[in-house]
Amino acid sequence: MQRTLNKTFFYNAGDMVAFMARFFKYVFKPPYEIRETLYQCYLVGYKSTFLIGLTGFIMGVVLAIQTRPSMAEFGAISLIPGMVSVSVVREIGPVITAIICAGKIGSRMGAELGSMRVTEQIDAMEVSAINPYRYLVVTRTVATTLMVPLLAIYADIIALYGGYIAMNIHDKTSLQHFFVAAMHHLEFIDVFPAVIKTFFFGWVIGIIGCYKGYNARRGTESVGIAANSAVVASSLAVFIIDLIAAQITDLLS
Repeated sequence: MQRTLNKTFFYNAGDMVAFMARFFKYVFKPPYEIRETLYQCYLVGYKSTFLIGLTGFIMGVVLAIQTRPSMAEFGAISLIPGMVSVSVVREIGPVITAIICAGKIGSRMGAELGSMRVTEQIDAMEVSAINPYRYLVVTRTVATTLMVPLLAIYADIIALYGGYIAMNIHDKTSLQHFFVAAMHHLEFIDVFPAVIKTFFFGWVIGIIGCYKGYNARRGTESVGIAANSAVVASSLAVFIIDLIAAQITDLLS
């Protein structure tokens, strides 16, 4: 039994690696599905702005409110903008954005491609001499790779504004002064790794969501399984990438 489980695990792992390798084979090779890619960018990016913005705003407000009592004890109220900016930009903003995208976008891709597999639409595309991998997988993965970093930056800005609103509950300050103080504490080593890792977050969310849906089994139950496993696997991958990025950043600093 254990031997069979090990064999299945390595088979699935190898199948996923081969699936990921196909992406790099087709992404730089024409013809390019520009229209479908832009449409997927619209679905991934624009359709997620409200949820990401609301979450970012709440993050900024909570950080500022929760840390103010501790800062006030040491007379360090002026350090709140820097604390919020470093916490949000380095870690909280990118990771929370990626987790939300894994739940919202990864599940949608898993369910969408899974339903297409169950209803044999992908098989019909293959029969019609259309490359379903290029049209379905590459476009969606490129869209998540490009849009998740933009959403993370958007969440960071909204979170800083939320921190400014929360700070003004007790301590009146101008928006300009808050943002100048917040930017003063940010360094290149804080911003650059945080932006770079969001590209990897977006890529794994897209490729894992597409993999789970593209390889769904027959039957309607497999659609739900594909959507659920896409969220779980992509969320776990985000945390693993974040761990690796944190170690690399620590070595560089």
